[in-house]
Amino acid sequence: MSQSKWISVPKRNLHARMRLFCFPYSGAAASIYYPWSSILPETIEICPIQYPGHGTRVGESLIDSLPDMIPLIAQAIQTFVDKPFSIFGHSMGALLGFELARFLQQDRSPAPEYLFVSGHNAPQLPDVSEPIHKLPDQQFIDRLRKLNGTPEDVLQNEELRDLVLPIIRADFKLSETYQYQYYEPLSCSLCACGGLSDNYITRDGLDAWREQTTGKFSLRMFPGDHFYLNDSRMLLLQVIARELAQNNLA
Repeated sequence: MSQSKWISVPKRNLHARMRLFCFPYSGAAASIYYPWSSILPETIEICPIQYPGHGTRVGESLIDSLPDMIPLIAQAIQTFVDKPFSIFGHSMGALLGFELARFLQQDRSPAPEYLFVSGHNAPQLPDVSEPIHKLPDQQFIDRLRKLNGTPEDVLQNEELRDLVLPIIRADFKLSETYQYQYYEPLSCSLCACGGLSDNYITRDGLDAWREQTTGKFSLRMFPGDHFYLNDSRMLLLQVIARELAQNNLA
């Protein structure tokens, strides 16, 4: 397995039975998934995706179009699919993970054994939320505060804010300009996850993901809001580990 600027592996594990590609949410870097490597079983190697312009790739041009992003990620993971793999994505990351899985299946490339989508309604459902990526800075910041995903000290620090806002705007544009197109459902197992107190994602919206696979489907809800994966991290990782183990993947 060669190194890649797209794949940021926090802890190499040559004895892992499978890899888990993890897609960050809007504005986040691959490092949000680093703690997972010391919690999940050693049979699973965590391989977070590092988007251009994020984390260690700050300074690179941002990509604000999902169709432009997917082929690049598909190419980047090719040297990492010498063993079975699965995908986890939260919010914007759920869309990217889903579209990558579809791209790989249509391309007849090695495809994921399991897809975990988190914090995002099923893609075939109409998005009734108002787009925010074009809002003036102060209104955009106010909306970010309501989402509760950007640290307040970042939003209040002018220097940090000037660095982070263009990144978050590009990510929101990627999500908000996404247009779903029907293709045949995935054949892998699919687990949809969400927070019980999420004001933006509904249980019915998560349950509708079942239409996107002919494989096993499950729905899991956790204590917390849209960013439940921070407060309920241990519970989420227990579910991921159990689902993979029950499918003889880890």
